[in-house]
Amino acid sequence: MTIGVAILLIAVGAVLKWAVTAHINGFDIQTAGTVIFVVGLLGLVLAIMYTFWWSSRERYPAGYGERYPGGYGEETVVRRRGGPPPGAPPPPGY
Repeated sequence: MTIGVAILLIAVGAVLKWAVTAHINGFDIQTAGTVIFVVGLLGLVLAIMYTFWWSSRERYPAGYGERYPGGYGEETVVRRRGGPPPGAPPPPGY
């Protein structure tokens, strides 16, 4: 569940809980709104935790900053594919 879906569930649950006044036999709309609202809140908490806490651990292994003093992604490395190595003379006829 993404943050956007969680916020949508919170909004739908809040509307059902506090804005809808209709009554249906055998079904309580306000209770359904409360359940949807709580599911949206839990989803929002989990989505934020995943976005800012769990995913950063997967991206950067433990000790990454210690092995690479530049920190997280501050160094840009450009590698060539194929061709002569850097500093080699140009090919004949160039």
